[in-house]
Amino acid sequence: MKVYFCGSIRGGRDDVHVYRRIVQKLQSYGSVLTEHVSCSELTDRVIVAEVTQPSLGVGYELGRAVDMKKKILCLFRPSSGRRLSAMIRGAEDGEMFTLKDYTEEEVEKVLEEFFNNLNRT
Repeated sequence: MKVYFCGSIRGGRDDVHVYRRIVQKLQSYGSVLTEHVSCSELTDRVIVAEVTQPSLGVGYELGRAVDMKKKILCLFRPSSGRRLSAMIRGAEDGEMFTLKDYTEEEVEKVLEEFFNNLNRT
């Protein structure tokens, strides 16, 4: 399986250690593609985005993924003290667009649950 992971680049790199942890876990499910925001096309089956750090680039990528009918998992850490965009929170439909609030300690478990459910469908 190919997984496209996106996280903030220009909006801030404060969460790079969290991104690294997420990517390491995602690698157990398949190839993690590390395209940059300038990628003109998303062609993968699953999109995983860490959305705690606000990023216009990630928002754009998510919009393209929705348009292309890709399965999406957004990860948000409420402990950051940030507020998640109402547009992202409201996009959750339980089928193609999933949003999970998580803590750093449980990120692997959240990913396992998502991919185990994905593999059953």
